[in-house]
Amino acid sequence: MTRLLSLAAALALLPIHGAWAAEPAAPVYGERLEGFAYPYPVQRFAFSSQGKAIEMAYMDVPPSGAANGRIAVLLHGKNFCGATWEATIARLAGAGFRVIVPDQVGFCASTKPVGYQFSFQQLAANTNALLASLGARRVTLIGHSMGGMLAARYALSYPEGVAQLVMVNPIGLEDWQAAGVPYASIDQLYAGERKTSRETIKAYQLRFYYDGQWKPDYDRWVDMQAGLYAGPGKDVVAMNQAQTSEMLFTQPVVHEFPRIAVPTLLLIGGKDRTAPGANRAPKEIAATLGDYPALGRRTAKAIPNAVLVEFPELGHSPQVEAPDRFHDALLKGLADAG
Repeated sequence: MTRLLSLAAALALLPIHGAWAAEPAAPVYGERLEGFAYPYPVQRFAFSSQGKAIEMAYMDVPPSGAANGRIAVLLHGKNFCGATWEATIARLAGAGFRVIVPDQVGFCASTKPVGYQFSFQQLAANTNALLASLGARRVTLIGHSMGGMLAARYALSYPEGVAQLVMVNPIGLEDWQAAGVPYASIDQLYAGERKTSRETIKAYQLRFYYDGQWKPDYDRWVDMQAGLYAGPGKDVVAMNQAQTSEMLFTQPVVHEFPRIAVPTLLLIGGKDRTAPGANRAPKEIAATLGDYPALGRRTAKAIPNAVLVEFPELGHSPQVEAPDRFHDALLKGLADAG
């Protein structure tokens, strides 16, 4: 009887929906994601920024189908890399697009600079310099999560270079600081980042990205992020992540949405409840944040020439969670605007 009770108690401790308590150890990757396999060849764009020698890693994938003369640029989120766009790259290239996919400075396979002042304007300028070096003068700009926030800033800064703006569950559809979320210093954020592990990454994604439903396909992207935190560059990785977290919080773009002049497609997973910093807010404030169905509709009204496509049952990463459905909607939206 005692043995049966012990087994039942042990089983009760296991999380639901397939997220097991005993997780495998995170892989170990280098400071610039050395050891992780990107889906396409990675190239390097070398330039100087803020007096520092910088390299942006990027993939430049030619059309695999009949070329349509269009260029798609994919911007990753804060907890993602250019590699996370793997399935999207394949679909866009198959539809005739040239596809350019950078890793932003401070992320993934790009330089992790010490003492760098991160801003959305700076990241947009870096991306613009990369695209100019590649002769990509007018692009379809597709940003997910933080990449959506960056894409909005880019479209505001370089409207002549953007044929169409696509934002996939962008963060920054609300101003968290104005809503009452307390500020956290870079030192405080860094202390939190140093506690990041494979387990904390997976738990966060399970809760906010996939509505409690885990699939084995998601583990690769958890390992990609966790391997950076486990590797020899973990200190500078954590610092750059803290700096960019502060950037997200203090540099809202939402108030400028009415000035976006390019055709815009919003692709919104309705189960998403991502709200950076909400864990610092009083419960009554936190409960109001990250309501993506409401935020998506409000954003579609704020941007003058916007089309909203909703996926009510999907979360923060619809391109990962339901790739076929997402890509069909994306390609339709690109064709309608083309």
